[in-house]
Amino acid sequence: MASLGDQTPKAAPMNMHMNMHPTFLDPQPTASAPAGLRAVADGLGYASDWNWAWENYKPMVLALAKAHGLRRHLEIGGGRDPLFTPDELGAHGLAVTLNDISEHELMLAPPAFAKLCCDIAAPDTVATVGRERFDFAYCRMVMEHVPDVARMWRNVHDILTPGGVALSFFPTLFAPPFVLNELMPERLSRAIVHTLFPDRHDDGDNPKFPAHYNLCRGGEAPLVPLLREIGFREVIVLPFYGYSYFWKIPVLKQVDAAFTRLARARDWRTFTSFAYVVARK
Repeated sequence: MASLGDQTPKAAPMNMHMNMHPTFLDPQPTASAPAGLRAVADGLGYASDWNWAWENYKPMVLALAKAHGLRRHLEIGGGRDPLFTPDELGAHGLAVTLNDISEHELMLAPPAFAKLCCDIAAPDTVATVGRERFDFAYCRMVMEHVPDVARMWRNVHDILTPGGVALSFFPTLFAPPFVLNELMPERLSRAIVHTLFPDRHDDGDNPKFPAHYNLCRGGEAPLVPLLREIGFREVIVLPFYGYSYFWKIPVLKQVDAAFTRLARARDWRTFTSFAYVVARK
């Protein structure tokens, strides 16, 4: 699944690192314990520039899988564009099941993958998928399309094994492009995206789907209490700043870039553009 949030970064990441993002977890024994979620991100050189988020999504998945021994994966919204190639599955010793709400999207995926067609946020999802079936569930540019994100996270928690991990990478409000996308009629926002990004047409490689942005924020307050109540014992939110939507518009491009630099320097979570939310059961 894809949304207005899907972009291929072209600018080099800035060198500024933001390290003051809290981890929320229950006390655990330290002997033989795997690295904390934040330690995994820091090991990859986490930086809050949006390019880092796109360039390190796959390394983050692999690093989390290695750190926590996660072999059985569910890629939510994988559809036509799975994160790994069939050859990579064997190389990394992974068993990946692709999930999508659309049978058509799954038909476009390589036949080497196991496939699961269902709505990850439906009330009957756990009964359909099975409890504690996967070690790792992850998605990119999916959560903004889900009307009931709380239900999605509850379902993800229930299908994970004890100690399992979930990772969601999504665009956030109140970045200006996503605010506009939320406020505009879908027909108008679709026309604009199709004009600026030809590959986002319905028959292209990266089609646009309607977005809701339910709980899509870059701060801890909207999601961490919910995830702790659901039963996740460790939760981190990694914010990212920046995007390329205004790069073709003179003056606005410069003004927006200056504001983005300021927001990132001061870590204004209200104006993040993307976020990783990582949670461990």
